[in-house]
Amino acid sequence: MNDFRVATWNIRKAIGVDRRRDPGRILRGITDLRADILALQEADRRLGDRPAALPPDRIHAETGMTPVTADNGRSLGWHGNAILISDRVVPGTITRIDLPGLEPRGALMAELTHNGNPLRLVATHLGLTRRHRREQLAAMTRFLDSHQDRPTLILGDFNEWHDSRGLEALTPEFTIHAPGKSYHAARPIVPLDRIAADPRFSLRDAGVLETALTRRASDHLPVWADFTLNAGGAKTGTDAGHLQTHDT
Repeated sequence: MNDFRVATWNIRKAIGVDRRRDPGRILRGITDLRADILALQEADRRLGDRPAALPPDRIHAETGMTPVTADNGRSLGWHGNAILISDRVVPGTITRIDLPGLEPRGALMAELTHNGNPLRLVATHLGLTRRHRREQLAAMTRFLDSHQDRPTLILGDFNEWHDSRGLEALTPEFTIHAPGKSYHAARPIVPLDRIAADPRFSLRDAGVLETALTRRASDHLPVWADFTLNAGGAKTGTDAGHLQTHDT
């Protein structure tokens, strides 16, 4: 089967809406997502050597998922972006991508294999201004164009409040899915967290994991999507260039 689940969650360094740092809540939320591949944002603290917000020795023991490392010291990832995979996914090359902007931003790209099928996942956290978001997405697409073609998903906190503006650099080649309102967790009003898929993926279902736990664990709710990778990874050309929203 070429079916799998991806998810993305800005965990705000494991600080909940009650202002308590509680990695255990995040780990329980990760388990509830039942994802094969998970992108995290703000997975590392910002000061010093940027230690991981989640205890690395507890991640697999409590969630069954494993971080793909970027050789970045005590951090889980790169500029706060981290990627976790289940035992059903085989990791390959991990690449750090610098992105332009006033504040330090980046993306983490992982070459992965699921059920013998190669795919690429990019985890990112875009900037606070639309101009910088546009520049960052343009830089990301140029970077992807310079690498070997693979079925590609881009997940993360896009920080974009508008339904379509600011995402133009992606829509020629990707369908952007907004599974539902993910921010603010205590009272969701906007779908900041999104998943962009190239035409080799068919969306089967998507949503927001809104529970008593996730409403407290971070200021963002996690979003998820179930995809089927087309046989042979062939582009169908039917889905690119759209933005889709899903009511939850």
